[in-house]
Amino acid sequence: MLLPLLGLSYVAWHVWALLPFSAPWRAACVGLGILCFLSLFLDFTGRLDALPMPLARALYNIGTSSLIVLLYLALSFLVLDIGRLCGWVPRSWLHANGPAALCLLLAMVGLFAYGYVHYRHKQRVALDLTFARPLPRPYRILMASDLHLGYHNDRRELARWVDMMNAEHPDLILIAGDIIDVSVRPLLAEGMAAEFRRLQAPVYACLGNHEYYSGCPQARRFYHDAGIRLLIDEAVAVDSALLIVGRDDRTNRRRKPLSQLMPETHEAAHRPLSIVLDHQPYNLEEAERAGVDFQLSGHTHRGQVWPLSWITDRMYECSWGSHRRSGTQYYVSSGLGIWGGRYRIGTQSEYVVATLQ
Repeated sequence: MLLPLLGLSYVAWHVWALLPFSAPWRAACVGLGILCFLSLFLDFTGRLDALPMPLARALYNIGTSSLIVLLYLALSFLVLDIGRLCGWVPRSWLHANGPAALCLLLAMVGLFAYGYVHYRHKQRVALDLTFARPLPRPYRILMASDLHLGYHNDRRELARWVDMMNAEHPDLILIAGDIIDVSVRPLLAEGMAAEFRRLQAPVYACLGNHEYYSGCPQARRFYHDAGIRLLIDEAVAVDSALLIVGRDDRTNRRRKPLSQLMPETHEAAHRPLSIVLDHQPYNLEEAERAGVDFQLSGHTHRGQVWPLSWITDRMYECSWGSHRRSGTQYYVSSGLGIWGGRYRIGTQSEYVVATLQ
């Protein structure tokens, strides 16, 4: 949290200097911004569950959105400071300047309005996966990750996603972790399990790190009620042609090695096609060594907003999209839902419709 707190101090100092108001009004504006940011800690500490649902929703959205607002304000002031030091920006632009403050406000409103609309639009990604292994027929599989259902993504939003999934008429639905955001409470309060039961295809999922934040026992009960087959370090055969392997999240350092979850090696042509669900796309070579045919991951969100996408692109071997290692194919999804404020800037919310043949 050191960087956000330093950024908060930097932005607060600049806002204080920029606003053309008297000291009490400037103090009120800066103080309100700081309070919005500090409400983020209610989410991190789990205190939201003790609050009335409408208040918990409001504080969750305010706190998590303020983190993204802080990022873009810090970037804006950094660019202006560099311009001032280089002599391109007059010093008066940053001190008691009403027009400059208004322009910055309008720019932030426009940027976040775009980010919200862009998040609401779910990108359909078509993926053709061809394997040398014989299959009795082509399979149409809908793949998603990181729904992050909770205080921000509610039942109405989930119902919209379920309708999108059913419209694809998939044979299977695979979800690579983080169905729950930070608490099971909103899912239970709104009866979201009933929406999952409307899905018209079998659903298989693995755990993500957020299931550990919300509590794995509660998550397991919810998935059971929702009709989701949760795979935790286990494999299940589908039509004797596909092997769906769900890994425990790497949050559990004692999870089984992938090699132990795969069937014993025998003639490759007669093995079922293996699909691994592993939430966090670390150590991709493990799937390659185990002879996995395809791995679906999520977790990265590709940073959710630019320029954080630049960071995730350098953190992971593949932070988003299709990837290949020898005979193993991968797809890392940027997520159907999102953590925190519902804004996508420079990234996309997506679901994948894969054809296996």
